[in-house]
Amino acid sequence: MGEILGVGCTHRPLMLRPNEDWTFMFRAALDDPAMPEAMKNPAAWPEPVRAELGNDWGASAAARGREVYRAHFAEARRVIDEFNPDVVIMWGDDQYENFKEDIVPPFAVLAYDDQELQPWAHRRSPWNPWDEPKDKTMRVRGHREAGKYLASGLIEAGVDVGYAYKPLHHPMGHAFENTVILLDDERRGFDYPLVQFSVNCYGRRVNAARGLRLPLAMRDEVLKADSSALDPPGPNPHRCMQVGAAAARVMAQSPWRAAFVASSSWSHSFLTEKNWQLWPDVAADRALYDALETGDYAAWHRYTTDQIEESGQHEVLNWFCLLGAMEELGRKPDKATFIESWAFVSPVVFAYYH
Repeated sequence: MGEILGVGCTHRPLMLRPNEDWTFMFRAALDDPAMPEAMKNPAAWPEPVRAELGNDWGASAAARGREVYRAHFAEARRVIDEFNPDVVIMWGDDQYENFKEDIVPPFAVLAYDDQELQPWAHRRSPWNPWDEPKDKTMRVRGHREAGKYLASGLIEAGVDVGYAYKPLHHPMGHAFENTVILLDDERRGFDYPLVQFSVNCYGRRVNAARGLRLPLAMRDEVLKADSSALDPPGPNPHRCMQVGAAAARVMAQSPWRAAFVASSSWSHSFLTEKNWQLWPDVAADRALYDALETGDYAAWHRYTTDQIEESGQHEVLNWFCLLGAMEELGRKPDKATFIESWAFVSPVVFAYYH
């Protein structure tokens, strides 16, 4: 019988940018030609936005935040190390990286072998907190056998999941790559075999926006559920929980100790159209987090795709998979933390289910 650990974290791309760049999405929204003049006035912004920005466009707050996130990633790494998994199964979103116009599966188990990656070579800027060279190579172990076992078990259980043995367009999406990088802050390596479990979190936007922010000129189109400019929706939250539950049943019967990891921040400013893409839906995140903290799985099951899209919580679908697994195992979080953020794209949650 395979033992299972549950971990929820983030792949926080801002951690791989200089402090002064943490507000780059906020500034991009402000610079959008379709941004109303009234929304460019700081008086129109919530007080927490102005507080984070301070008088240096957030650089000081980012420096403080960086240390907070580093401490939480260190704790997540300690939890994983203490469990010492045979395999890490990680739910993450693909943001127009590996899956594009040719195919976008709702779910895909990426049963890869070991990979040699150059994480800084394909980024717009090779800057990184460790001052590593652009050609730095990182080895990520794979576990094809466990991936095949998981995909087979899910299909036999009625979950028609996709699978792959090699990347299509991109060696590793940033949701997975960033998480491995940030869990290895001490640069001692992350030697646990990884099975990436891709979730189509971006749904209607994945090809339409190419995984980024939609120009505000398309705002009205975004708010039309039947807009032909957008793509089909991603899997609904309840289905993600069902998939997570099925994964827990499959891996509980496996010969491996498995760490289930969901990696994403919560509502994103550039996905929250009602806030003109300037700040995330912190209130919606708080409500969902309260249900997580108390183990109110019924509240998570009631969540809809419309709610996800209205609040810019697209990437939280990864967490819906994790919570479905933890509900199946009869667990509540042993520890959970909500980190509020307004000007820095998204709030962040860390949670542990021992």
